[in-house]
Amino acid sequence: MSGDASSHAGSRLYPALPLLAVSVCVFRGAQALLATRTRPPFEGAFSLPGGLVEAGETLEAAALRELLEEVGVEARVLGFNRHVESIERDEAGGVRRHFVIASFVAEWIAGEGTPGLEAGEVAWAAPEALDAMTLTPMTAEVVRAAAALAPRLRAG
Repeated sequence: MSGDASSHAGSRLYPALPLLAVSVCVFRGAQALLATRTRPPFEGAFSLPGGLVEAGETLEAAALRELLEEVGVEARVLGFNRHVESIERDEAGGVRRHFVIASFVAEWIAGEGTPGLEAGEVAWAAPEALDAMTLTPMTAEVVRAAAALAPRLRAG
């Protein structure tokens, strides 16, 4: 790491603090929406749509904004699923990336899912089909937890 921590305060690499992010597991029937990442880390692997929370934005609003921006899908948030921590260290043990991701469960409203700058291939997949896909770490666990939670959230 070069420079002091304050020089990296706004950076995703070597952040001074963990970065707050969101993801959303959108279900259309029994299938969840996934998209491949177009940049590191985990470029080319399927993951849930999501990204960083902007100042003044609620977590749910951030999740829905990222979903629409990344893949052109609209959804209704049913509730919170779980959080995921992603910490990547460099060869010297320094923290290269650190994200705390709040993941939500949602129901599809509109949009088929289209590739863009941040999302490559888009797929709708059943939770039992995930083992055959190349996924980012924790994606299968998050989707399966969301699938188990969704019926209870829909029932209110």
